[in-house]
Amino acid sequence: MKITSKYKPFPVIGIKDRRWPDQVLSKAPIWCSVDLRDGNQALKDPMNISQKIEMFELLVKCGFKEIEVGFPASSNTEFEFVRRLILENKIPDDVTIQVLTQAREELIKKTVESLIGAKRVIVHLYNSTSPAQRRVVFGLEKTEIIEMAVQGTKWVKKYVKKIDGSEIKESIGKSPVALKTEVIFQYSPESFSATEVDFAIEICGAVVKEWKPTVGKKMIINLPETVEVAMPNIYADQVEYFCKHLKNRESVIVSVHTHNDRGTGVAATELGLLAGAERVEGTLFGNGERTGNLDIVILALNMYSQGIDPMLDFSNIDDIRMVYEKCTGMTVPPRHPYSGELVFTAFSGSHQDAIRKGLSDWNIRIENSAANRTWDVPYLAIDPKDIGRKYDEVIRINGQSGKGGIAYTLENNSYIKMPKEMQKEFGSIAGNIIDSIGREVSSEEIYEMFQREYINRSGPCSLLNFHIEKTEESSSGSLENCENMYECSSTIVFEKKELKIVGWGNGPVDAFVKGLRSVGVCVNIFDFHEHSLTEGSEAKAIAYVCIQFADAIDKNKSKKSHIKYWGAGIDPSIDMASIKAIIGAINRR
Repeated sequence: MKITSKYKPFPVIGIKDRRWPDQVLSKAPIWCSVDLRDGNQALKDPMNISQKIEMFELLVKCGFKEIEVGFPASSNTEFEFVRRLILENKIPDDVTIQVLTQAREELIKKTVESLIGAKRVIVHLYNSTSPAQRRVVFGLEKTEIIEMAVQGTKWVKKYVKKIDGSEIKESIGKSPVALKTEVIFQYSPESFSATEVDFAIEICGAVVKEWKPTVGKKMIINLPETVEVAMPNIYADQVEYFCKHLKNRESVIVSVHTHNDRGTGVAATELGLLAGAERVEGTLFGNGERTGNLDIVILALNMYSQGIDPMLDFSNIDDIRMVYEKCTGMTVPPRHPYSGELVFTAFSGSHQDAIRKGLSDWNIRIENSAANRTWDVPYLAIDPKDIGRKYDEVIRINGQSGKGGIAYTLENNSYIKMPKEMQKEFGSIAGNIIDSIGREVSSEEIYEMFQREYINRSGPCSLLNFHIEKTEESSSGSLENCENMYECSSTIVFEKKELKIVGWGNGPVDAFVKGLRSVGVCVNIFDFHEHSLTEGSEAKAIAYVCIQFADAIDKNKSKKSHIKYWGAGIDPSIDMASIKAIIGAINRR
């Protein structure tokens, strides 16, 4: 692309001794969801009233105390929705609804009419202020734009007098009741981010002067980054400069409302809060026009990851996402921060290994009540459990995965806890299979690979029967160590020959191996592990056995005699599981 004079950098703000770079966030802001207005107007198919009610109930459940519910004067649907919320008593006492209106008298009048009977409301007035809007949309000078904002404020004052603090009789259900409505005023110089900051201060100052807020009854000034036109630090400078120079600042709550045109809506909001803002407007998952609004889920969980209580409940993010997608028809991308299907998922082998070890270390610290309970697991910004996700989503397997991820998947889904050496071997075997498949494989498929390789392995050796008992005599006929002596009598098929074997040893496995040697199947047990797979009366055990073949069975004395072979066996009896594992290992040769 050729650089031309078509585009110019946004001018920096002449601010000296800026303070925001040295500030630290320590508490959550006042949150206001605009899903039902900004979010809704961005949808190809806007929500109907039933969907809007379901979304409103979701926002309440998440903990939002301020919710912009629409633009009541824009359509019958918008007006009817607000009325239903009020008349059907769907607004909790601690939740304030917010409504939007332009600075036009007929719109303001109808907006206020929609609020009759509500306990607490925010009336949100706006008009655009940027040079392009003044020139192209309105064809007005600065003084005329200021007059538009002030006149709109006067109309709001005029019409809210009818409901603000007054008793209004309204039919709610079947019984008329008397309610008092508390009105909070909010003004937005729309396109603040593209407006000369001194002019933004001038027009907001004129609105504040007209409304006359007090410390005890504040108004809200909302500073929209309607379009991201500069880097987030520029927006932070604008906010800090505005807060520093606005008269009667102590009677104003400064709010920020960012969009995501440059992909930095979250960053701009975080820096705006450092710069002095106290309130944030945004949407779930960033739904909004063009590239979207601020994603409140990301911002809130960013705070959570830093030990700040966001005062919003996203502990079941999958359910929230499901309702959001159902109501809006939008989808959350799989790599969307915190919320996407794959954000806690690692396919890379090195990542999987680090996550597996990190989770193991975390569990040990929790079980041992360690003093250090600070979350510090590689590649995981927060604990997936905290937002209702499962650990089995963290590591998923494809051709990029390593032995650690494969072992983790088997352990967490099938309770197979392979010894380390066996993990290396199976990791290589399964990796080659998965690579040839060319796609992600499920935990069930991994388990099937394990069974085919170690348990259901066909070969030259099979067990027809197995019998073990303690004996009072050893193979030499003496009573030496008779209390630890076992006799094994079994029948095997080896290389198509049926062989009866008898052996004595200090345990069932030792006795069986010595019985094998008596018929020329000379193996040594190199490693052995076992554990329970399940609990209760139907419990099963699994054994892992590593064998080496002695030179006696390898007449050519090739290097194969030094190769180790793993096998596994599952059975209600740990003894039988061990014997099956030995047979499996022999067959893998």
